[in-house]
Amino acid sequence: MQAPQGTTGIRARRVVPAGWWFDALLVIGFALLTTVLWQGHLLFIDLAVRNWADGHQPAAVHDVAFLLNHLGQGGFFTIFATVVALFLVWRRHSVRPILPVAMAFLLTFVVITVLKDVSDRAAPHANHDVPSVLHPERFGSGGISYPSGHLGNALVWYGVVALLFTLWVPLAWRRVIRIAPPVILAVTTVYLGYHWLSDTLAGIMLGSLLWRVIGRIPWDDIPLGSFLTSRGWAAPALERRPSTPNP
Repeated sequence: MQAPQGTTGIRARRVVPAGWWFDALLVIGFALLTTVLWQGHLLFIDLAVRNWADGHQPAAVHDVAFLLNHLGQGGFFTIFATVVALFLVWRRHSVRPILPVAMAFLLTFVVITVLKDVSDRAAPHANHDVPSVLHPERFGSGGISYPSGHLGNALVWYGVVALLFTLWVPLAWRRVIRIAPPVILAVTTVYLGYHWLSDTLAGIMLGSLLWRVIGRIPWDDIPLGSFLTSRGWAAPALERRPSTPNP
């Protein structure tokens, strides 16, 4: 006999690497990088990387990098993840698939937007004729470059897409979905000068942290209240579960 829904308890889902120590490292790393850059240190590295990339862009390589960089279009993957989630809502008759999508949108929009506004950093190719951006590598130069939304959004949204694909796609391929696009974006975003190298590193740390928050939540087990449960809209819908033999 199957146990009634909600009686199995709620335990955080496993993330890789396991443990909160890695989350702490991400927070410390992001805080240290931000502090160092805010004080004006290490900016010469960002400038050197930008200048090297600008001087090594044959047309064919540039065009390939440009196309690959479209893997980081946050708006597209927000829509894509929402469509997949709504399909699962209809197919599984459960509202649970839409929950990680809603949380991903809220976290990325609020956290990344606030940090970009506070750092106020111009992009690598900001208009150097404008006095306020004579030094675009500095914080307060007027812009929304830090941290990289390309990488922050990619790590969160590809993680959510992989989560939604749990019932259809093997684990190895879900890992590819989560890891390959952010790696490609990290290279192409810096190479094309859309973000400073430090923007990208910060985006990786922040996006990884936000994804780990989302990835830990046991979406199939959190209580959804009597209203949805009594109407059959709170069934598990995102994870493979062992079948229980009939008594």
